[in-house]
Amino acid sequence: MLSRLSIRDIVLIDRLDIDFAGGLAVLTGETGAGKSILLDAFALALGARGDQTLVRQGLEQGQVIAVFEVERTHPARALLKANDIAAEDELILRRVQFSDGRTRAFVNDQPVSVQVMRQLGSALVEIHGQHDDRALVDAGTHRRLLDAFGALEGDAAKVESLWEARRAAQAAADAHRADVERAKRESDWLHHAVEELDKLAPQTGEETTLATRRTIMMQSEKVAEDLRDAHDVIAGANSSVPALSGVIRRLERRAAQAPTLVEPAVKALDTALTALEETCGHLEQALRTANFDPAELERNEERLFALRAAGRKYNVPVDELAALARKYNGDIALIDAGEEKLKALDAAAIQAEADFSAAALALSKARAKGASALDKAVNGELTPLKLERAKFSTEISSDPAAAGPNGIDRVEFWVQTNPGTKPGPLMKIASGGELARFLLALKVVLADRGSAPTLVFDEIDTGVGGAVADAIGVRLARLATGVQVLAVTHAPQVAARADRHYVISKDALEKGKRVATRVNEVAEERRREEIARMLAGAEITNEARAAAERLIKAAG
Repeated sequence: MLSRLSIRDIVLIDRLDIDFAGGLAVLTGETGAGKSILLDAFALALGARGDQTLVRQGLEQGQVIAVFEVERTHPARALLKANDIAAEDELILRRVQFSDGRTRAFVNDQPVSVQVMRQLGSALVEIHGQHDDRALVDAGTHRRLLDAFGALEGDAAKVESLWEARRAAQAAADAHRADVERAKRESDWLHHAVEELDKLAPQTGEETTLATRRTIMMQSEKVAEDLRDAHDVIAGANSSVPALSGVIRRLERRAAQAPTLVEPAVKALDTALTALEETCGHLEQALRTANFDPAELERNEERLFALRAAGRKYNVPVDELAALARKYNGDIALIDAGEEKLKALDAAAIQAEADFSAAALALSKARAKGASALDKAVNGELTPLKLERAKFSTEISSDPAAAGPNGIDRVEFWVQTNPGTKPGPLMKIASGGELARFLLALKVVLADRGSAPTLVFDEIDTGVGGAVADAIGVRLARLATGVQVLAVTHAPQVAARADRHYVISKDALEKGKRVATRVNEVAEERRREEIARMLAGAEITNEARAAAERLIKAAG
């Protein structure tokens, strides 16, 4: 519920702080005192369109803060979580209006879009009045209200879930069908491509291996002669290796006679001979490598050309040819096995459609039953509200062909204001005063179902008095036992039933150079005096005071 409203520099309001509580609160005051300004400021904090004319003259900005106490299970909590807004014990909506037309919105001191603020405002407050921009008359909400009245929210949620399952199943079948049809159109080409790639049998990394081998083979001819010359020097007819071996043997025989002279030389010669033998081995390996078959180079080049030609043909790097071959094989398999899978997907889609249709039809029947009960309950409230000749009805048009996540029904509240006249949509048929009373009757019936925690009624008693005004007061008081109700009223019968009474007035400031709107809570004598003023007008008589006292006692 709304616990506090703070307004700064909005039109005639310079500084205003109002504390609210549960139950029925009324706001009264003379015409022009600022009741509309107060509601416009409140609506701004709930996400209404900004207006630069709201800023008090001569200032750069105005501000409105609305503080709410919100239950842990209230849908507003889910909105906070969805928008990553810290969920405190209190929910604080703050809107800043600048004189250049810009606005800024904050929730719990976190900047948000006006759209998020409007969503929160709609979940927290409903403002009803004689004007369509302040009344819950959007036909799109009528279905939700009917479901709330008939306790059908669970059934509606199931239908929505089945609709999504139906949509997903149909999308899966359609996507697979498109794949199969594409594969069929490309069947001949796919078979040719698979045959060609399977025959080619490309391997990942093969291009690099072939290119490296080709480079080695092309360069080996140039170095082979030098390798042979080097090998002849070391291991040919003129090789010094045999002579060195003989020298080492002779010196080894002399080692016992003069070891200090012979052994270092033998060791060094042995190391040199070992190095020459290793060099000879390397040269022989190099010669074997260089001694390739020219046909091998030709085969290598043909393979490399074939791979690169295939890469160009299929517009992929050579290293991706193997993966492409696997994909094409998969497409052919899809042609072969896809029909069976498609049959299964189509069957699942048909079953999902049947499940949704059955649930939607059951929900439609339940809505029809709930609509009958809703109509009876609302029509039972009309006579005391001086709408005894009017009739309320819930029109449901069901069309399976126009099914959606909410089922197959379009729900709209209709009224007939007089016998013999043509019934029609609530907004088009009812006049301003009638509309407000129809909405009051509807809200009384729906008080504990599908209602925001705070309801605001803006002058719904305009043009009525006596018993009708008292009937409005009775119903507002009844509503206030379940939700918080704020009523801007000119009817003393309504004001007398309030739990809290606020008087809106204009005070002269700066020796009459400007005025400011003030709101004061009144009780006891001051409250009786205000209700007497509402009864008598400008001059409050003792008779008016006595009548006010009787109204207060009767309401109590």
